[in-house]
Amino acid sequence: MIPNNEILIRLILGAVIGGIIGFEREIHGRAAGFRTQLIVCVAAVLIMITSENYYFHIHNLDSSLRIDPARISAGALIGIGFLGSGVIIKSGYAVRGLTTAASIWIVSAIGLAIGGGLYFEGVVTAAITIIALMVLRIFERQIKTLRFKKIMISTLSNDVEDKIVSILSNSNFHIHSTNYEKNRTSGEITYHFTVSTRKKQTIGRLFHELSAQDFINTIKISG
Repeated sequence: MIPNNEILIRLILGAVIGGIIGFEREIHGRAAGFRTQLIVCVAAVLIMITSENYYFHIHNLDSSLRIDPARISAGALIGIGFLGSGVIIKSGYAVRGLTTAASIWIVSAIGLAIGGGLYFEGVVTAAITIIALMVLRIFERQIKTLRFKKIMISTLSNDVEDKIVSILSNSNFHIHSTNYEKNRTSGEITYHFTVSTRKKQTIGRLFHELSAQDFINTIKISG
């Protein structure tokens, strides 16, 4: 059986590591923040401690019995996967919450490692996780990622598509698809463009440039 002082160390260490990672998520306004990550990590530590103690208890009762203490922890990881899926949100082309879901998953893995007495592995993994969440965020902001947008433009003119396409191209937008819609009563034509760009600041400039065109009635940029 695991001594009580050893159990206490594992639980406290799990709480500290889970709290640190959760604090980083909390200050960035993520759904699974300080308390959630702390509880997940401590729960994982407890699950692993329970698995070990259960194994020793059964072995002491009958040494001929063969059980796998890892089965309980394996089930816990599956449950954590469902918890992580709850923080993933998809809106248009944007998907939010993947990093938070991954942090929940790795926090549970760290908790299992610490609960199993693998302190070095757990602490090193925690350090790598914190670096990935805090330090690499700075480098990630410097990467010019491809941003997808949906642009809706309505007009009463029939021959303005080339002008709109020209404005989009000159603003460094790549057009992936174009859909059309026409109101037969009013004669209004609506263009639905799916575009992409690597320059975030061009989105606002494009909106103002399109707004200045007299032939455009309605503009909507989303995604």
